[in-house]
Amino acid sequence: MTRFDIQDMASAILAAPGWARVGITAPARHIRDDAAQELARSVAEALMDGQQGPEKDEQPELGL
Repeated sequence: MTRFDIQDMASAILAAPGWARVGITAPARHIRDDAAQELARSVAEALMDGQQGPEKDEQPELGL
């Protein structure tokens, strides 16, 4: 299992859409469920993007 840094996770939560962060406290169950799914998806994407290496264009040239 992959481990994530707590600071990275906190940053990902804060970067999630505002409606999802607020929606998890909504009184309606279906809104909380939708918000939780979106929050989880947003955090997972942010954390996975952070673990991928640089794009090919971002890699320095070797100058061989």
